[in-house]
Amino acid sequence: MQTWDVIIVGGGIIGLSLAIALRKRGVTVLVVERGEPGREASHAAAGMLADFPLETPPPLQTLATASARMYPEFVHELQDESGMNVDLRDEGTIFFVTPDQLRERPSLLTDCPIRSPLSELEPALGEVNMAAIHLKERSVDPRALTTAALKAARHRGVDIASGAAATEVLLADGRVIGVGTERSSYSAAAVVNCAGAWAGQLPPLQFPARPVKGQMLSLVGASRDFVRHVIRAPEIYLVPRSDGRILVGATVEEAGYDKRTDAATIQRMQQAAIRLVPALAQARMLEAWAGLRPGSPDNLPILGATPIPGYFAATGHFRDGILLAPVTAGLMAQIVTGGQSEYDLSPFSPARFQS
Repeated sequence: MQTWDVIIVGGGIIGLSLAIALRKRGVTVLVVERGEPGREASHAAAGMLADFPLETPPPLQTLATASARMYPEFVHELQDESGMNVDLRDEGTIFFVTPDQLRERPSLLTDCPIRSPLSELEPALGEVNMAAIHLKERSVDPRALTTAALKAARHRGVDIASGAAATEVLLADGRVIGVGTERSSYSAAAVVNCAGAWAGQLPPLQFPARPVKGQMLSLVGASRDFVRHVIRAPEIYLVPRSDGRILVGATVEEAGYDKRTDAATIQRMQQAAIRLVPALAQARMLEAWAGLRPGSPDNLPILGATPIPGYFAATGHFRDGILLAPVTAGLMAQIVTGGQSEYDLSPFSPARFQS
């Protein structure tokens, strides 16, 4: 029976990025994906690479900032190996600040100033009676990114087994020996659980990962540069793509594994987008969808070794899976191959949930 060094359960952006990082270290890798690689949370994401301290949990700030800085090189490698453009944009974000946020951090307006009138930066913006700041954040197209990662992984010799869910981590004498799926079994001395919202369904350990539903829609305006910046307001955010699409998101719902969209919710989000950019009333809706983010009880990732020798976790990234892919891949590749993390991962240890 064929044997790999590492089996990764889950073929989203986290699993694929880790597979590539491990292959760079000469490790043989099999990715086991329950459906089609890249078609769950990664496919549904907006792609904002947001590491703003007001919204990033403090324990996650160092990793978020490091990963955001890694993105240009990360994207360059994927584009080079896949031949794809993943639409990494760096026009930045117009962020509308609430009064509560200003009270929490009074220096915001001087720390991140808008250096031109909003009417010049984003002529399509309507009247918004809130203070605004400019953040030097990037955005990326997660669908293109994940497709590029899949191509790059295959180019580097990563094996993919899709269409059958992993059902258990196989053990012998208390150590990992592989993964069982609905159809067959695969052999490896190490397994990494990157199964996202399904990470808690893989015995013998029960990670408290859960699905957190997010509904979104996309619109297309009259021109490709109709909206140039990411625009983030308390009620809604807009993420422009270079092909003219404008993504509108997103809800945060505890709805189990229900991925259905709700017409009233989508309409409410579209109306909020129109209030922000009135000309979107003339835009055409292309698509509405819902995805399942992988949440955890403390909304922090689950990263590192488990008590079972050879079994590791890299899941629970909640709303930051796209952002954290580069840093997660690098750190987990170090750990899985016996090295030490360059960052303190104790806040994210799987052990924090073990009694």
